[in-house]
Amino acid sequence: MLNLIAVRNYAVIDEVEVEFDAGLSVLTGETGAGKSILVDALGLALGDRADAGAVRKGSRQAQISVLFECPEDHPALDWLAERGLDRDGTCQLRRVVSARGRSRAYVNNQPATLQDLRAVGSRLVNIHGQGAHQALLHAPAQRGILDHHGDHLQLAAQVAAAFGAWKSRETAYEAQRQQGADRASELELLRFQVRELENLDYREGELDALQEERGRLANVDRLSNSIESALSGLYERDHGSAQELVARAQRELSEAKALDPSLEDAADLLAEAEIQVQEAVRGLASYRDRLEPDPERLDWVESRLATLRSLAMRHHVEETELGVLLEQLRSRLDALGSAGESLEAAHQRVREARDTYFEAAEELSRARLQGAASLNEAVEAQLAVLGLPNGKFRAEILEKPHDRADATGLDRIEFQVSLNPGQEFGPLSRVASGGELSRISLALEVVAAGATSIPTLVFDEVDAGIGGGVAEIVGRRLADIASNRQVLCVTHLAQVASQGRHHYRVIKQAHDQSTRTGVRSLSREERVEELARMLGGVEITPRTRAHAEEMIDRAADRV
Repeated sequence: MLNLIAVRNYAVIDEVEVEFDAGLSVLTGETGAGKSILVDALGLALGDRADAGAVRKGSRQAQISVLFECPEDHPALDWLAERGLDRDGTCQLRRVVSARGRSRAYVNNQPATLQDLRAVGSRLVNIHGQGAHQALLHAPAQRGILDHHGDHLQLAAQVAAAFGAWKSRETAYEAQRQQGADRASELELLRFQVRELENLDYREGELDALQEERGRLANVDRLSNSIESALSGLYERDHGSAQELVARAQRELSEAKALDPSLEDAADLLAEAEIQVQEAVRGLASYRDRLEPDPERLDWVESRLATLRSLAMRHHVEETELGVLLEQLRSRLDALGSAGESLEAAHQRVREARDTYFEAAEELSRARLQGAASLNEAVEAQLAVLGLPNGKFRAEILEKPHDRADATGLDRIEFQVSLNPGQEFGPLSRVASGGELSRISLALEVVAAGATSIPTLVFDEVDAGIGGGVAEIVGRRLADIASNRQVLCVTHLAQVASQGRHHYRVIKQAHDQSTRTGVRSLSREERVEELARMLGGVEITPRTRAHAEEMIDRAADRV
């Protein structure tokens, strides 16, 4: 979930920090206020292209920082963990763009490439709107939506597994066929490498544990001084320790609250603080008792780290990949060691695996054709109520040549639309405008709810060209999606904005000869005023305010 966007010196923003929560959040504001600037800033943090024009006039650089909360099943955690970037279930992306057009990227405060931002960003958030950062335009996302809608995910996984088995056997066969005179020497080398890695006995997570232990053992004196200083200030000082002062204040307030009950909360807080100080003291004292210099252990840790580093460099891998390397070498050794198996037997295994793959892939193709018909009908029904009454949708499925078969099957899938009478079908990227694409995305999100594991969705210009009842339906659809996702929507329609659980207003302010854009969270009373402004224009009447309040109440009743 997106927790925070912090933007500094970007476009017309000097400094803005916005916290977001779960559910549907809407952003509104006057025309030209810069409602989409936050979405553009988010796109930069996710790896979009940047240039010097992004930097606020008169500033040396622009900086955008976004913070995501990642629960245990979050799709980004594996990516972060593989690169040693996981940090207590959070992911911070930061982008710095200089006035000269150069930019730097960071993931959890570690330098990263734009490709890294895009890779992790695609697992964190999906932006539907005018920008290019839209997973819906890409074949893998379209294939995933179709397979999820048709309940083909298990069959698709079987196809991928069958393809892997086929290619694995094919690789083994080719290796066996080409071994020749080099086989014996390679076997000897592999046996040595496997034995060396087995003796190493590397365990997953060992590198991090060793580095942590080295940091502690190498800094025993500094740690000891810090602990002693902390304990002195908290407890062991003769006069004026934190525990003594807190206890004294707590006793004073315990007596005073009998005279004025309003002091009870402060007294309770001090009582809790005293307990927490005591717990901190016990914990620090226990840590101090365990903290002892151990030069021999430090030497062993350093030696172990050096051994891991040396072996990793020799094999051109990272230290964390030594365990995977061992399994790869074992597999290679097993393949070369199967001397008793004839080349023809190995070839027969390849043919059997190939036949198994094509049987599964053809079954998946038939299932996809059936699922496409159902998806087409369901999406068109949604398009009709989302203000595209002439919208036609089809999931086009074309067969790949057998020599282009891969783990996804034998199908090339492309989502196509025709949005006007007489218009030919075409791919989404060429036929749909930004606003139309947003509504098509919304229709697909409704139909294929849960088709992707991306937990945060952003809709920009989703309500372009619509109004009235259609706009209210769009808002309801967004609220429906937000029941199990986080949804952010930039909108200029009160019917959509009224459906939000959280409402933010983008405000443009002119100061002297500069313009600044700010964002503020609205209270219920402020929401009423904002919706009334969106409904009534220049003059806001009591009737307009009553209508706005009714819209908010009606939306709340749907929750």
